[in-house]
Amino acid sequence: MNWMGIAGLILVVVCVGLMFVFALLHRGRPYRGLRSIPAFNRLRRAVGLAVEDGSRLHVSLGSANLLGPQAASALVGLSMLDRIAQLSSISDRPPVATSGDSTLAILSQDTLRSGFRSANALDQYDPTRGRVAGLTPFSYAVGVIPTLVDESVSANILAGHFGPEVALIADTADQHGSFTLAGSDSLPGQAVLYATAQEPLIGEELFAGGAYLQAGPMHAASLRTQDVLRWALAGGLVLGALLKLVGIL
Repeated sequence: MNWMGIAGLILVVVCVGLMFVFALLHRGRPYRGLRSIPAFNRLRRAVGLAVEDGSRLHVSLGSANLLGPQAASALVGLSMLDRIAQLSSISDRPPVATSGDSTLAILSQDTLRSGFRSANALDQYDPTRGRVAGLTPFSYAVGVIPTLVDESVSANILAGHFGPEVALIADTADQHGSFTLAGSDSLPGQAVLYATAQEPLIGEELFAGGAYLQAGPMHAASLRTQDVLRWALAGGLVLGALLKLVGIL
């Protein structure tokens, strides 16, 4: 193992350690002190309204390959789906999840089952609510449109890997007056969503979804760990600039 591999392993161990430390320090109130992100406040309101008026929530997980670098965004989408299933378990219309990858669709079905089980509403579970909409980016985007049009969807959560084709989904949701919170790990996808979604998530805000939906204390601990790493990186850059300035480097 070369020095870069050793450094990467040390970084992973430090991050995991920090997450456990923060989880223990904030054991009583794990979500206290998180900065406000208005998009998630509006999402919680949209979930409540959907439960009250009997409409459906739609979670779109994108078309990430779980063996590729886009897997992180898909896993965030699954954690949000689990929490959405719990929050909407008393609704007449359970949430529906669409994806562009067969493995991701199977995981979405398992996540829906887990969410309903946690809410003691396993009778609400229907495996057809976790489905593949298409296996290529544009076929996936087009395949999602009938769900938005025909299934009384009032709120959409787009959390995963999307490219420019996501404009088709966001535009259809806007035409039907449904709420859309959306984030992608793809820069073209972020650019399109910034222009088309009601509540776009920029940058790492996507990966904060689990924490802001209160999916578990480790999600909040991971955000605090990110803050530590961010400050450490900023401090290293400033220190390097100062050392360069005085001619040491």
